Amino acid sequence: MTETLPEDATPWAILSALGFDAGVLSSIQQQQLELYVNLLLEANQSFNLTAVRSPEEVWRKHILESLQLAQLLPACERLIDVGSGGGLPGMVIAITMPGVAVTLLEATAKKANFLRLTAEALGLRNVRVECQRAETAGALGAPLRENFDVVTARAVAPLQVLVELTAPFLKVGGSLIAVKGEKATQELLAAKRALTLLGLELSHIEHQPNATVLFLNKQMRTANKYPRAPGEPKRRPL
Repeated sequence: MTETLPEDATPWAILSALGFDAGVLSSIQQQQLELYVNLLLEANQSFNLTAVRSPEEVWRKHILESLQLAQLLPACERLIDVGSGGGLPGMVIAITMPGVAVTLLEATAKKANFLRLTAEALGLRNVRVECQRAETAGALGAPLRENFDVVTARAVAPLQVLVELTAPFLKVGGSLIAVKGEKATQELLAAKRALTLLGLELSHIEHQPNATVLFLNKQMRTANKYPRAPGEPKRRPL
């Protein structure tokens, strides 16, 4: 059962009650996370960044999940968060892993602008924001193609579609880390052909209270024809 907390409980008391040790974060990182949540909720009043409106629920769901994910990441130098939206989990990863160069890829201009302003407000020098569709940013000849050790993606697309959008960013030997829901097993089955074509192989699965995290390793270079034109992966999944 979730521990009952007073209404004025701090975010760190909330996370502690849920089993997260805030002691792994510096005081600066804690301050950055608090400011990030405030900026996220403030911007959310103007345009949709998250369906969760309560600060406590943002901490309980989004921030905790992102912090737990950050602890599971393999050692890396360059990470891209595809479909970053309001910065979950990419912004949280950037805060907690300042030695990692984090690219936040977001196709919607308003959201990308929010990410840029927020990274600046938080003083995150390891964050770069790209406002592009994944199909364009990962196309043959694009600077971001096969340039990353890790790709993260949360609530972006079914796995059958997601692998075509994300695999082109990975170096051979890199990892796609896909945060999925309760249908993760069904998505894996549906994506079998896509995984083969894109050279991805399931490494392992981690279960979180509100998510299932799939770890997939890239075994070979992406064929030149992938990703297909913008919109095509969703219209005609592999």
